[in-house]
Amino acid sequence: MNAFLGAAVDGILYAAWLFNIAVGLTLIYGVMKILNMAHGTFYAIGAYLGATLLGLWFSSGLPSLGSLAMIPVAALVAGLAVGVAVERGVLRIFAGRDPVVLLLVTYALFLILEDGIKLIWGVDPYVVSEPMWLLGTVRIGPLVYPAYNLLTVAAAILVGVGLTWFLQFTSRGKILRAVIHDEEVSHAMGIPVSRWKLSAFVVGTGLAALGGALTAPTVSVVPAMGVEVIVMMFAVVVIGGLGSIPGTVVGALIVGLVRSAAVHYWPEVELFSIYAVMALVLAVRPKGLFSGVELRKI
Repeated sequence: MNAFLGAAVDGILYAAWLFNIAVGLTLIYGVMKILNMAHGTFYAIGAYLGATLLGLWFSSGLPSLGSLAMIPVAALVAGLAVGVAVERGVLRIFAGRDPVVLLLVTYALFLILEDGIKLIWGVDPYVVSEPMWLLGTVRIGPLVYPAYNLLTVAAAILVGVGLTWFLQFTSRGKILRAVIHDEEVSHAMGIPVSRWKLSAFVVGTGLAALGGALTAPTVSVVPAMGVEVIVMMFAVVVIGGLGSIPGTVVGALIVGLVRSAAVHYWPEVELFSIYAVMALVLAVRPKGLFSGVELRKI
């Protein structure tokens, strides 16, 4: 029973982390129809920026608990700086091109940004583990976890509820949904589509950076850490259905629980288990569990 409880809790914590890093990818695809290969690098930039700001905070002798505020600050700075630069400087130029072209463009961005990270932060690992222990520990049955892990779960819940509320119950959210469903009609109605695309891309980038900043205190921040997560991101959004936030929630839970069960009971098939679940879901639902009806013009 202890092993089962451990697998379940680890799976939920991992699912919350996956949702945080993948929901921005879903948002960007839903609005811009771009499979953003550079999304893992946005996560890495958030982790590096978060580690840098946290390191500066602790080296300045400021109150330790206030360091947690550096996590959303890192996400905001990364979202605004990187998101605006990439969308305005690159993606706007290729707007309307074939999706395969856009996929290759974002892959090129991924390679460029990975080298940019090495130029700015070098190749040595950054370790800022102090925030992990600021909130103490929490006991779940016989198991003990750092209470910091609950921040990841809280962030996932706040982001998921916030995005759903915005899209479903606000006037601006309904405008964004109009842009998602029919860009041409939105133009005709006077909606500044390009501005909404920029906003969505910046938010999506910021969410990836938030996931990275939240992760920074729990791992060594090293080059190519964005490469390690991009497969998991795509597994989540493909299983759930591209462009679907509820699908991202379900996809993250499936991947998180399956991976955790594999780690606890059959470690040799950990990575294979993710591909097996993805293949099984796509065999039954080729466009994902929550894929919507796609409109096409004839």
